[in-house]
Amino acid sequence: MRILIAGLIGGLVMFIWGAVVHMALPLGEMGVKIPAQQEAALEAIGRSSAGEGVYMYPSMPMEDWSDANKAKAFGDQVRGKPSAFVVYQPNGNPAAQSMTPNLVKQFLAVTAAALLVAWVMALGAWGFSRRLLIAGAMGLFSWLTISLPYWNWFMFPLDFTIANLIEQVVGWLLAGAAMAWWLGRDDRTIAQVPMRDPVV
Repeated sequence: MRILIAGLIGGLVMFIWGAVVHMALPLGEMGVKIPAQQEAALEAIGRSSAGEGVYMYPSMPMEDWSDANKAKAFGDQVRGKPSAFVVYQPNGNPAAQSMTPNLVKQFLAVTAAALLVAWVMALGAWGFSRRLLIAGAMGLFSWLTISLPYWNWFMFPLDFTIANLIEQVVGWLLAGAAMAWWLGRDDRTIAQVPMRDPVV
């Protein structure tokens, strides 16, 4: 129960922090720009796509990469030219009409993550500082394993990537502080319970 409550507290803090980042701070907009001629761009993407999916522009079939001549020719062809990473949904994004389902899923996602963090925090009889470091380290871990590879391989903008680093690490430090406080409070309550003599 103590881990469940800590996870719920951490999830709520992380959810509120995410709202602050994307609604009140410039972090949520770093690296994100509004495109021009959107209708024409979407029509062009639709004509070049094969339906819902993730597309890299330019790209070539994966089997061609094993051919050294084709790989070299492709590299020479695209050198210095624009590139794009596109998540294409031909039926649109329902969040444009209502963000409620997305917000519910986001809260569930961060709460599930917070439950995992709380479980790790409760594995040992650690103090507040060490539990806080655990939460911050797990936020950094998520950034290193997701955001940094996207910057490295898919050319996500550096400012977008740095903003995500701040969002994850600061957010989990805040959530971790709340969870560490709760778990420490419970630890003190357990420590105050008097030990009974064993019944012979």
